[in-house]
Amino acid sequence: MLELPRHDIPAAVERVLAALGSGGRRIDAGRAVSAGRTHWFAGVLSAGFDAAVNERANAWRWPRGQSRYNLAMLRELAGFTAIDYTLTVDGERRRQGAMLVSVANGRSMGGGMAIAPEASLEDGLLDLFVVHPLSRAALLAVFPKVFTGRHVGHPAVELRRVRRVVLEADGVVAYADGERLGPLPLTIDVVPGALRVLA
Repeated sequence: MLELPRHDIPAAVERVLAALGSGGRRIDAGRAVSAGRTHWFAGVLSAGFDAAVNERANAWRWPRGQSRYNLAMLRELAGFTAIDYTLTVDGERRRQGAMLVSVANGRSMGGGMAIAPEASLEDGLLDLFVVHPLSRAALLAVFPKVFTGRHVGHPAVELRRVRRVVLEADGVVAYADGERLGPLPLTIDVVPGALRVLA
């Protein structure tokens, strides 16, 4: 997300040391509020299919590693149907059936899924990512494209720059940056320049 050279440790250390000298840079942060509690995230907040997969994978003790997530995804897919959301996007309220809704500050989540390939950490905006209802077969067909950003042209995918989203749905849990936040509803907004990073 910060474009540090992950596989070149000396180069990454040089970037951090240079940032120490300059004071680093400021990036935006997402803020999610629910039931009086505030949660912060730098990358992506998501609620829907991917969060359901996380819930299932976290409940299992075996297997370990990426295979647990992959198996949980297949198990969740077997019975998953579109969720009935209510979205209030920059003051505009709508009902929306969707497989998932994410609000992104950064470009990717989940170890490289580039859900919002044009997102910027410094534009004072969030990227709303909605996958409209799809059959299981169609979801399986579009899912691999998310790793390269080629999903953006799919007719079921909606991407939109926003400042504030109120996300509501019954029985849906949200995750942000891989951490469980809890059930919806959530009010999500962007705080420009909220975080200083050494990168």
